[in-house]
Amino acid sequence: MAVVSIKSNASRPSVAELVARATEIAPFVRAQAEQTESNRQVSADVMARLREAGLFRVMTPAVYGGYEHGFDALIRVAAPIGAACGSTGWVFSLAIVHQWLAAMFPKQAQDEFWSDPDALLFGSYPPVAKVVPVEGGYRLTGNWSFTSGSDHATWLVNGGMIPPATAGAPPTPAFFLLPMSDIRLEDNWFTMGLAGTGSKNSVAENAFVPAHRVVSVADLCAGTAPGGKVHDNPLYRHSMMSALPFTLVAPVLGMAEGALADFVDMAKVRTTRGAVTGGNNRMAEFATVQSRVAEATGSIDAARLTILDALDRAMAAAAADDQANADMRIRNRLAQAFSVRLLLRAVDAMFEASGGQSIFTSKPIQRAWRDAHAAAVHVSMNWDAVSTMYGQHALGLDAKGQY
Repeated sequence: MAVVSIKSNASRPSVAELVARATEIAPFVRAQAEQTESNRQVSADVMARLREAGLFRVMTPAVYGGYEHGFDALIRVAAPIGAACGSTGWVFSLAIVHQWLAAMFPKQAQDEFWSDPDALLFGSYPPVAKVVPVEGGYRLTGNWSFTSGSDHATWLVNGGMIPPATAGAPPTPAFFLLPMSDIRLEDNWFTMGLAGTGSKNSVAENAFVPAHRVVSVADLCAGTAPGGKVHDNPLYRHSMMSALPFTLVAPVLGMAEGALADFVDMAKVRTTRGAVTGGNNRMAEFATVQSRVAEATGSIDAARLTILDALDRAMAAAAADDQANADMRIRNRLAQAFSVRLLLRAVDAMFEASGGQSIFTSKPIQRAWRDAHAAAVHVSMNWDAVSTMYGQHALGLDAKGQY
């Protein structure tokens, strides 16, 4: 029987309350940002504060102690943390959404996962694992890259291809849920951006995964994963690709908002120096600076509206059981990539006008610039890949890509 939604539960924190909690923690996150980058992982202290504030439970099912808010809530809650530190925002956003992804698995797996109410799930999705069917499940061997947040994971969800049961049939891409006791981490995360995400390689060697800890990618994309039958809330019938990549957009939105705030604060009080035209004048009085503030603000506002409009479409489709709607899914993939394109435009506009002082590693704007550009090359938001897929669909061709 499906679990009833908690929409009417008075003890459930509102989105505004959760945003307020994130905003309260943000200065602590910001103060640690340079150290987070240097350590190449989010600190245990930061993760503890986010956990104590209940912020990992935004999308967790009610029956397991969560709030069952939607992807739009994730965007609003993750952005203030991303504004304080892009790497922390990235890990935080993924920690929230993987609670939703855990709820996509069969109930037995969910009960196992939430037997520890503080369990955190991270993962790496490419189906690179060697998968061998055995009695009761599968044996999994693989090496997955870009496992963000792995230092704080209790479980991982990793991708693999299940061999066909009959000759000539295609293999089945699937996600496998593994406890960290089955995983070895390879510390290869030395990067120019998002350095604090700890996105190391995760390695499994002949790990046994019972059948109840497996879900097909096709069901996730179609909104027909087993969790949709366990929980009443249509949140758990979302098409994965129409909504989940916005989790990666959320911290980029925060990065751009934080960079804009930093730039405006700096420009209000800074006087230019050096042998240049207009030297010794207030930076705020330059028309080019004023224009860049306007451009960045407009780009951020447009991105935010694009994100929330697309998530409204996704939720409406989930509520109507219309996840097979390829037009909506591909349109949302476009919104994911284009909103990041707008946010990069905002960050670039400010960084390019911020002057030589901005290149010091102690300055948040240079970190936001590097982190945003690192995020933008992720395959889910790569403009070249996603824009051509949408163009193919719009022009009546077979769309080649993930949707």
